[in-house]
Amino acid sequence: MGWALWAGYMRRQCGYLKTAILLPVYTEGRARPTGGAAAIAMLIGPNAPIAFESKFKGSRMSHAYDFYKPNLANGKLPQTCYLMALDFCYKHFCEKFEKLQGRAQFQMLIILCFIYNKLVQKSFARLFFNDFLRNARFLVQKSFARLFFNDFLRNASYIDEGAKEKLSPFSGLSNEKSYQSRNFEKASQQVAKHLYDSKVQPSTSLSKQVGNMYTASLYAAFASLLLNKHSSLAGKRAVMFSYGSGLTATIFSLKLQDGKHPFNLLDIATVMNVSEKLKVRHEFPPEKFVDTMKLMEQRYGAKDFVTSKNSSLVLPGTCYLTEVDSMYRRFYTWKANATTNILSTRENGFAS
Repeated sequence: MGWALWAGYMRRQCGYLKTAILLPVYTEGRARPTGGAAAIAMLIGPNAPIAFESKFKGSRMSHAYDFYKPNLANGKLPQTCYLMALDFCYKHFCEKFEKLQGRAQFQMLIILCFIYNKLVQKSFARLFFNDFLRNARFLVQKSFARLFFNDFLRNASYIDEGAKEKLSPFSGLSNEKSYQSRNFEKASQQVAKHLYDSKVQPSTSLSKQVGNMYTASLYAAFASLLLNKHSSLAGKRAVMFSYGSGLTATIFSLKLQDGKHPFNLLDIATVMNVSEKLKVRHEFPPEKFVDTMKLMEQRYGAKDFVTSKNSSLVLPGTCYLTEVDSMYRRFYTWKANATTNILSTRENGFAS
């Protein structure tokens, strides 16, 4: 994104390709089925129908061993770190937005870095409660030293009296206690439910079907939004929360316009073809998945082996590994494409 902005300042009409790829693997147990895999590619350039708003952004960086290895997750710490970063980023995002745009009423769709669905629901409830506190602060001129839950209904008229009544008992709760309070969690999710369904839920469909994607999760959620709502997104904002363990987090916004062919929202949703890609997945029993993971572990960093000759599950046009020899040289093959019927072998990336 920085390169694209620099090119814009220099009046260079060029595009950049951004990729986000990850395949998380868990040890055997109840967490293993939540692992997913995804690769997202984005073309970044000028005059796009999806515009990055660099003036609205809030970031947080902190040293934390929250989830640096899937096998060594430290209980509730990853969830707490995620929610703390969300609070901090949203606070600064709101400050910048109010400074430049005022406290005018606006509509936003919320897209959160998807670790698991329950955490996304908790996060949106924090956004909602945060706005309840922000509105209360303006009404009674009382300063609150922390954020709780964040919701993007930033005007008091959005929060009805019934919701205020249910949230008021928690207005004095400290940050630390709010992250662990089940009663607070339950109440905030309950009052935010109707807004979650309209503002967040459309972005969760892909992650629910694929599983944890980490690096690709935020943009897979955005792809879900385009899939489900592309015809009604023109003129709206999408607020994106990106989170990486360790930790680094940012909230930023995208302004959506219909655009012109071939770069309009409908074309983008059509080219992604998410629904059809989900339909061509193959179903395997858990035992087969476990065996595949064991084979993957054995071959990690190994040499002198040949992969399976069966490429029936590989999509046409895919480049895949066929061999690693005794000198760690890697050999690849392209599966024949239906249109080009090209099949070539590659060694360390070079055709042979």
